[in-house]
Amino acid sequence: MAILDILEFPDPRLRTRAKPITDVTDHTRTLIDDMFETMYAAPGIGLAATQVDVHERLLVIDVSEDRSEPLVFINPEVEILDPELGEYDEGCLSVPGFYETVNRPRRVRVTALDRNGESFTRELEGLLAICLQHEIDHLDGKLFVDYISPLKRQRIRKKLEKDQRRRA
Repeated sequence: MAILDILEFPDPRLRTRAKPITDVTDHTRTLIDDMFETMYAAPGIGLAATQVDVHERLLVIDVSEDRSEPLVFINPEVEILDPELGEYDEGCLSVPGFYETVNRPRRVRVTALDRNGESFTRELEGLLAICLQHEIDHLDGKLFVDYISPLKRQRIRKKLEKDQRRRA
């Protein structure tokens, strides 16, 4: 397994729309393992393939405290079950150090493939539902900063660009 580089906002590659995975292969499973290792090391609770510069519809999540509930979603499709929105302070491994309030549906149903290419459907709520929607946004080329004001987004962008220049 390997720890992968996580792209940071405002990297334009984060705006790439991911393509569906047609075959779940050993290469796919290796990527899944690498993504989990990367996510846990960061540390985070979700990671989309787009964030590691792989533009395929794949994401991993583990919202458990002890990293005991790893979930894989390949080609996820979401249906909103409850239009009531929940307010959550979201952060992102691609926007390090920033948290902003985002409103998202509290309950969703997802249909996806697992790491073996088997289809499943599951109803999610709370943090898991929010995390799934956040990661699917990545697959669609969106970031949580797209939900905040342009002024806040610009401040975050400038601060991250400054940090990136300093590290370079």
